[in-house]
Amino acid sequence: MNILIGISGGVDSAVAAHILKSQGHCITAAMMKIYSGKSLKFTGNSCYASDKSGEVQDAEKICEQLKCRFSLIDVSDEFDKLVFSVFKNEYMNARTPNPCVLCNPLIKFGVFPQKAKALGIPFDKFATGHYVRNYYDSCIGKYILKKSINCKKDQSYFLYALNQEILANTLFPLGEMSKDDVRNYARLNNIPVACKQDSQDFYSGKYSDLFDTKDIQGEIVDKFGNVLGIHHGLHNYTIGQRKGILVSHSFPLYVVGFDMSSNRLIVSTKDDTYSNGLIATNLSWIFWDKPRTSFTAMAKIRSSQEPFECTVNIDNGHARVVFSAPQCAVAPGQAIVFYDNEIVLGGGTILSNL
Repeated sequence: MNILIGISGGVDSAVAAHILKSQGHCITAAMMKIYSGKSLKFTGNSCYASDKSGEVQDAEKICEQLKCRFSLIDVSDEFDKLVFSVFKNEYMNARTPNPCVLCNPLIKFGVFPQKAKALGIPFDKFATGHYVRNYYDSCIGKYILKKSINCKKDQSYFLYALNQEILANTLFPLGEMSKDDVRNYARLNNIPVACKQDSQDFYSGKYSDLFDTKDIQGEIVDKFGNVLGIHHGLHNYTIGQRKGILVSHSFPLYVVGFDMSSNRLIVSTKDDTYSNGLIATNLSWIFWDKPRTSFTAMAKIRSSQEPFECTVNIDNGHARVVFSAPQCAVAPGQAIVFYDNEIVLGGGTILSNL
């Protein structure tokens, strides 16, 4: 089978490529290039590359070892329009978007393989190094997305918006492997990036630099409106944040809200970061053609947390989600993803807490 593997220059995609090659497939590796304008500032992340980045050089070494073709595919215009512009707009409105949730269905599993095909790269399936499982269930006639067996590295949270067409044409070779398995496989097979450190952050600098804007100072207030200090731009904060508030107080302070009209940052105790539920919009479903109007499921509002039980009621394209126990730091703009045990049902974008 001809397979296009999305390669990042890191160990996960390198091992995925090696596994597919060892299975007898004819593989071609490609990397997304978003080196254009503001996208230049994202090149520290191994998901994205510039022409001269270390990630490209590592990817070339991997492909040289595998004796496979390597291509750098320019998706910078589409990334700026479909991901970065939304990311910036959300942050400037004191919301906390998840760039990977935006990028995956639109760019990484959308524009990227489409452009590869348009460039004449022959492939039957697209593959990535995500830790997730994908299979066809003949009983229900659908592709199912499941969590990785590696709970600590499971990336299903970021992929809930993939549709049936994408899942039908995608392979995830690492779904049954742990991170230790991947590292050991890389060392045993002398893969050049076997010991390369994982990339963690989408962007680690100041958002005012990233967004080409100035930090506009405003008041930090408690929930009663008492002024406690000065902030340096609301876009630098998110719900539940503790670090960076820079206010001396008798107890730790956490971000609990924003007053956009008066440019105020609202802080309080950790207890006030908890919510009993949320409203979600932009709903996307993998498991159901027509979502139920109400159901009980497990859910996550952050990729790294343990799933919690919730009750969901859907009306007019919005999901009202009530938690079985209060959850900390429900951040508008982030994703909520629903599960039935290991199966990803779907998810949506958090609009507000309850």
